[in-house]
Amino acid sequence: MSVDALGGSITALVTPFKDGLIDEDGFQRLVDWQIKSGTSGLVPMGTTGESATLSHEEHNRVVALCVEAAAGRVPVIAGAGANATSEAISLIQAAEKSGADAALVVTPYYNKPGQEGLYAHFKALHDASGLPIIMYNIPARSVINMSVDTMARLFELPRIVGVKDATGDLNRVSEQRAAMGPEFIQLSGEDGTALGFNAHGGVGCISVSANVAPAECAAFQAASLAGDTQGALEWQDRLFGLHEAMFCEPSPGPAKYGAGKRLGLSGEVRLPMTEPTAQGRARIDAAMNALGIES
Repeated sequence: MSVDALGGSITALVTPFKDGLIDEDGFQRLVDWQIKSGTSGLVPMGTTGESATLSHEEHNRVVALCVEAAAGRVPVIAGAGANATSEAISLIQAAEKSGADAALVVTPYYNKPGQEGLYAHFKALHDASGLPIIMYNIPARSVINMSVDTMARLFELPRIVGVKDATGDLNRVSEQRAAMGPEFIQLSGEDGTALGFNAHGGVGCISVSANVAPAECAAFQAASLAGDTQGALEWQDRLFGLHEAMFCEPSPGPAKYGAGKRLGLSGEVRLPMTEPTAQGRARIDAAMNALGIES
């Protein structure tokens, strides 16, 4: 599937568990429901999928399950990030072997490489795989910020095609557009600012909220990308409470709770993450009820 199809509402999928193990059937039901609800792309094994606490074998299995369940209906952008370049290479190669359409690669966390290290890391992944790569810039988690200049250098490579931007800085969209042009795929990593992100030149969002409200997030993106400013703003107003509720307690607990209510899945998470408290669950319930999507 061509990466030209990347855009709209792309869900950063949760990974359902059952008694501590991957709920394979539940995960594939989640994938099918997402696609039937209008989701235009899927990201297994991102932060929301709890990639940090899954083994490599589990990680690769989840990507393969997603590709199988999607069955070519929408692009699958496999998470393939790690703070060791060799580990990231093994993940992107496994994703390619499984049939993923692209890879989402986060800037290496904890190590704090410089800009030259970032360039070398992404180039190594580019050279080790035939998959298109979406860079993932999220300074709040990785403690490093990829510069626009480094992105521009990487965009010169044929299979580095865009960015998931979770900087929260809407100026970055215009700066990146000026440096790399409209062909550079810019996807928001924040549901709450996705409306402004698209207005600056973005083409969609890799969404947490879409785990819980896929049809509504898809409708919002469709209106936004069609230039229906009023319609998109109305959806933004309706969805904003859910966006906030998804981070009322550490993610992905709220998203797993909400998706679990809708599909009858467990809300289990792996330590050190914890499930939402009673207060958090009440807030998520209220946001879902306000959208008319309670279970």
